[in-house]
Amino acid sequence: MQRASELNLLVAVNDESQEMTQRLTKEKIAAGRTTVGDYLDSRPIEAELDAIKQAIDLAAETNCRLHIVHVTCGSVVAMIAGARVKGIDVSCETCPHYLVFTDKDMERLGSVAKCAPPLRSDSERNLLQQRLSDITTIGSDHSPCPPEMKQRENFFEVWGGISGAQQLLSLVADKIPQEQLTKLTSENVARRFGIAEKGGIEIGKDADLAIVDLNEADLVTPESLHCRHKQSPYLGRKVARIVRTVLRGQTVYRDGKLAARPIGRFVRPTL
Repeated sequence: MQRASELNLLVAVNDESQEMTQRLTKEKIAAGRTTVGDYLDSRPIEAELDAIKQAIDLAAETNCRLHIVHVTCGSVVAMIAGARVKGIDVSCETCPHYLVFTDKDMERLGSVAKCAPPLRSDSERNLLQQRLSDITTIGSDHSPCPPEMKQRENFFEVWGGISGAQQLLSLVADKIPQEQLTKLTSENVARRFGIAEKGGIEIGKDADLAIVDLNEADLVTPESLHCRHKQSPYLGRKVARIVRTVLRGQTVYRDGKLAARPIGRFVRPTL
């Protein structure tokens, strides 16, 4: 009975947090305004701040652990950091596209750069970069789709997702100090979600390694992509070179090519 009540409360909060974006979306579409800029205007930072504030208030009231994904801007990170100072157990994640792109890039690139929440202004992107020490993890938010789902005249109908798992590390490896990068992509992830066999190079943990050459760069091209659909907002961009990837001791990627078929394994948290 208690679990059902908690679920209903969360659904109600989610509905309330979507009210602003739903209203703005309806207004834009009714007026025939369906461009990239209109989509950006329908997802303001205020909506993100409001939704996260509600989630933080719930975490404080119920004394539960909270992890917020896809944080887009520095002002949201500041709110989360302030909540931690008050003793609330809240962490957050951002994505590479929020660190390297802005709303102007979405207008320039079009549908291939559509994501939700959307890309923010240059000033908010810069503030997000400055507050990396208050961010817990970085995730790709890999959300691929067939090309035809990105081909719509109405931007609101375009599939909202960026293909970026392959470029997560290479996009930020030369922009974030190594110790901080290790925490954001490995140590903090394992610690926050209780994955004992991950998050470090030591006896007893999986031998998951990535070797990066910061003195060399790779150009992202359709031919270099290993995902099924060869579309990416990073095409034409130079990124740090990933020389080798090792999964549980087995080399699965070397010098731009898959060296072995990775075998997935369910990872069970210990929390």
